Amino acid sequence: MKLADLRKSGHAPSLLSSFLYFDVSFMIWVLLGALGVYITADFDLSPSQVGLIVAIPTLAGSFFRIMLGIFADRFGPKKTAVGGMLVTMIPLLWGWLFGATVAELYIIGILLGVAGASFSASLPMASRWYPPHLQGLAMGIAGAGNSGTLLATLFGPRIAEHVGWNGVMGLALIPLTLVLISYFLMAKEPPNQPSPKPVKEYFAVFKEKDTWYFCLLYSVTFGGFVGLSNFLSYFFASQYAISPVRAGEFVTLVVASGSCLRPVGGLSPIKSAVCACCNFYLSELPFVCSR
Repeated sequence: MKLADLRKSGHAPSLLSSFLYFDVSFMIWVLLGALGVYITADFDLSPSQVGLIVAIPTLAGSFFRIMLGIFADRFGPKKTAVGGMLVTMIPLLWGWLFGATVAELYIIGILLGVAGASFSASLPMASRWYPPHLQGLAMGIAGAGNSGTLLATLFGPRIAEHVGWNGVMGLALIPLTLVLISYFLMAKEPPNQPSPKPVKEYFAVFKEKDTWYFCLLYSVTFGGFVGLSNFLSYFFASQYAISPVRAGEFVTLVVASGSCLRPVGGLSPIKSAVCACCNFYLSELPFVCSR
């Protein structure tokens, strides 16, 4: 039984730390999307401008993931994660205290991409502590941290009603600081950390055909998940004339389906396919509920 084996091997505090790091990072990564309605009201943005603002963290995260992946292999996932959380504090402070122009929002979005790159440090931390037959489950548990998106869409609009979108970014520093402290105290570098290699060797993977196939699949599946999570709040509020809080609730339904089923997907490929089908089905739920 994989769950029983999981308790007998690996390092549970590091697995929990990986989940928490991933969770809070994803919450922060999609904040601009969750707060899109409020940002639009402040800056009178067009739909295309909103789309660009919420897309920038996603695009930046894709770039930073490669960087953090190399850092995790060369310096260890713990050091990389701690550095990533420290850098993530910069855009939150900026948005809280100084963010006042659209140009600044673009820069904040780029820096928020570091939070989206947490994937590259949290999953190696989780999987390298466990034997091969448990690594899928370990990564599924750590990967369930994309539930942080749920926290952003569910609570972000509610808090913004009282303190504004700038205040939400400031308050996000609290859970991030708590996770940073717990991660520093609980997580340990995996015992099988690979030895550093020349940087050019890390890019040799691009010569493999499978790399490009998996990138295409991932861009449609997980890329679609993140993209929709970022833009749906604004879409529901603008197209169906519902409140930002109500729109956040509908997006939360979509996000919860993917987050809760992710550990199940790590158990077997067949269950992964079932999870994908459930995600597509539940993604239609807000449209039904809003009609």
